[in-house]
Amino acid sequence: MHVESDVAIVGAGAAGLSLARSLARPPAGARRLTTVLLAAPPGPARVPPRTWCFWEAGAGPYDAVLTASWQRLRVRSGDGRTVRADIAPLRYKMLRSDALDALVGGELAASRRVSRVEAVVDRVVSAPGGAVVHARRVGGDRLTVRARWVFDSRPLTEPPPARAALLQHFRGWFVRSHRPAFDPSVVDLMDFRTPQPAHGLSFGYVLPYGRHEALVEYTEFSRRALDRAEYDRALRHYLARALGVAEYEVTAYEQGVIPMTSAGFPRQVGPSVFRIGACAGATRPATGYTFSAVQRQTLAVAEALHAGRRPLPPRAHSARARLLDAVLLHAIDGGRVAGPAFFTGLFARVPAPRLLRFLDGGTSLAEDLSIGLRVPVAAMLTSALTLPFAPRRTASPH
Repeated sequence: MHVESDVAIVGAGAAGLSLARSLARPPAGARRLTTVLLAAPPGPARVPPRTWCFWEAGAGPYDAVLTASWQRLRVRSGDGRTVRADIAPLRYKMLRSDALDALVGGELAASRRVSRVEAVVDRVVSAPGGAVVHARRVGGDRLTVRARWVFDSRPLTEPPPARAALLQHFRGWFVRSHRPAFDPSVVDLMDFRTPQPAHGLSFGYVLPYGRHEALVEYTEFSRRALDRAEYDRALRHYLARALGVAEYEVTAYEQGVIPMTSAGFPRQVGPSVFRIGACAGATRPATGYTFSAVQRQTLAVAEALHAGRRPLPPRAHSARARLLDAVLLHAIDGGRVAGPAFFTGLFARVPAPRLLRFLDGGTSLAEDLSIGLRVPVAAMLTSALTLPFAPRRTASPH
């Protein structure tokens, strides 16, 4: 089977779905474009369901399908000290990937501009005037899509090497407690009442969406991912010792590894072939948050396509933000700063809305400097001076 299209999108994760949705809803007077979204069919090629969290002011385009949202965050130190923060006018929002898939799927089904095809992509090859996507459909039938522009959102096998590189790895349980155990008005963003690894840091993360229901995650920033038994042991310990939840059912789980790296990610890999999403550097190196940057990046691409401009995806984070993140990762990896004390102190000393804007890259240079004065200055300066001499390595779970 052969298909001709203006645009081909490879992958139906956050980036692929977001770009497809924007192209299915063109502004008045926009160029008419046809788009094919190539989504992996159910099976080993499809990424398991996952949760995305982000913050924004006021109503947003995905509010109708959120699992929950909150205006209060909490950070707990290892010794039990608690920092509470009201983030108004922002809200912290929780979105499940299956909910986003259903929302966008319904819109694409009603669209005459974007079609969705389930197929596993083997390769993307540049061709005169565009590129050709080679794929296999369920049953083994071959599919080729020739497009003027191709946007590939598939995860990289491993990120490029960098001088600052850690893994954010986690396992989360969707828990239903037998007794009321959670406060659905507040998120535990970082709870450091977990045993700390020899290198890096660990914390609990609790997203409560009812008195009895929450997503409870154990997360580490370190060089090595754990096996399932180690995550489960840490989760049982955290629920019992820190949260005091003894009787519960695990209704579902999620697990993942996010490279936290200062590497530069190429956004263009052929004359008409671009990368979008995490494989194009949308993940914020020091935090692992990705969804908001994906929205900025895919909206910019859609605007360029609708206007007839070359649709090079913009860098998701500024050079200043990437440098600051590299210094912090290098400091944590080298043990120059204690992660729990660093993050707890930052939330205690900086107004939460400003800190969240900083993490989204929305602060000015003056605001960045004011935040910098509230961190261990000597340790961060040492890390900044030694960073250029650090060997390059890959943040990879393999």
